[in-house]
Amino acid sequence: MLASTAILPVSGETLTLEQCRRLARENNKELRMADSERQAAYWTRKSAFTNYLPKISAEGGYAFTSKPISLLNDDQKSTLGHMGDIAAGAANQLPIPLGGLLQEPLNAVGQKVIDAFDSDTRNSALIAVTLTQPVYMGGKIRAYNKIAALAEEAAGHKMDLAEQDLMVEVDETYWQIVSLESKLKLAQAYYEVVSDLDKNVDAMIREGVATKADGLSVKVKVNQANVTVIQATNGVALLKMLLCQLCGLDENSDIELVDEPMEEEIDLTADVNRPELAALENLSAIGKQKINIARSETLPNIALMGGYSWIYPSLFNGFEKKFTGLWNVGVVVKIPLVTWGDRFYKVKAAKAQSVVDELRLEETREKINLQISQSRQKVMEAQQSLDASKSAVEAADENLRFAQLGLKEGVIPVINVNEAQTAWLAAHSQLISSQIDLKLAQLHLKKALGQM
Repeated sequence: MLASTAILPVSGETLTLEQCRRLARENNKELRMADSERQAAYWTRKSAFTNYLPKISAEGGYAFTSKPISLLNDDQKSTLGHMGDIAAGAANQLPIPLGGLLQEPLNAVGQKVIDAFDSDTRNSALIAVTLTQPVYMGGKIRAYNKIAALAEEAAGHKMDLAEQDLMVEVDETYWQIVSLESKLKLAQAYYEVVSDLDKNVDAMIREGVATKADGLSVKVKVNQANVTVIQATNGVALLKMLLCQLCGLDENSDIELVDEPMEEEIDLTADVNRPELAALENLSAIGKQKINIARSETLPNIALMGGYSWIYPSLFNGFEKKFTGLWNVGVVVKIPLVTWGDRFYKVKAAKAQSVVDELRLEETREKINLQISQSRQKVMEAQQSLDASKSAVEAADENLRFAQLGLKEGVIPVINVNEAQTAWLAAHSQLISSQIDLKLAQLHLKKALGQM
């Protein structure tokens, strides 16, 4: 899990490229969100596995009704309640009158029968504990578990991709700052050179060996050099603010960057390890499992069930006002019969979507191969450009040296020195740009190969 906070550098601390990467990993919100999504996928996989296991649940309920359930109607109750009266009337017709002896006992017996059928169900309750064990669900449980495992892998690849994108952005910003700081130093050096030339030309004008036009042309170069210094200074400040934001630092933090080696060896034939390609492979495999899930809807589902229940009032020994328990076991079988093609259509839809996933994977693989080829070509072009820039710098240095000597000897005019200085600035600036272009080309090749 990513840390939510990091130790921030003190003002003016020098940061290496690796330190910037570490700070970005620890503080970037996009990366932390990707990590949380990966954790969610992990717990989803754990949840899917529990579908293999028996589920135990408990439930209960209570109800009060305004009238109880009656198993006897009013006529039956009246008849039973007057059994003695009816028997007595019949007995009085016998030669020996027995009605008085039978009336009360039979009435009492009838009343007991009525009382026995009194359910008193106005208050009723049920408590049940049930166990359900899936036996065969058409393969959907296995498919869901495979999908959950693949989704977890995909979330991990998504996090890797987010980290690589972040590292590329951090590296690009870092090297752009290095480039602009180098150009700032170059602009300051150029400003000093043209300022010295301005002083020398002023002296030459006073001695009559240079014209005012020469002086004005040099002063234009001085002003241009000063503007370049200001622009480079502001550019460095803005880029440092961006780097601080990427690293989770206060955007106004005063940071300095370590001079890292500008050139490095990189394997142009390394294997591809792109996380987005792996994620699409997971997506394609998930599509195949979705076909299995759709097909499982056409197959029977079988589950074992068992439980224990308590009911009130008790019904197992007449109607008794107490809880009585009983256990039960059984098998539940569900077989789809007529669905009007619904499940068949779902299988067809899942197969069609799987084809889309396969084509997307193939298309992405082709685009990545093209991107790698282009990145390799850019690295080679950047290396050639760097070699050419080094040669141009050597020529510009030598040209400026001869121009300055010629000016001192009075054999080369001021305008030629101006041109030599401008060419020197352009050559050195191009060298810095070529070095950074090569570094960024190597960076993007590593990103294309998935080696960040």
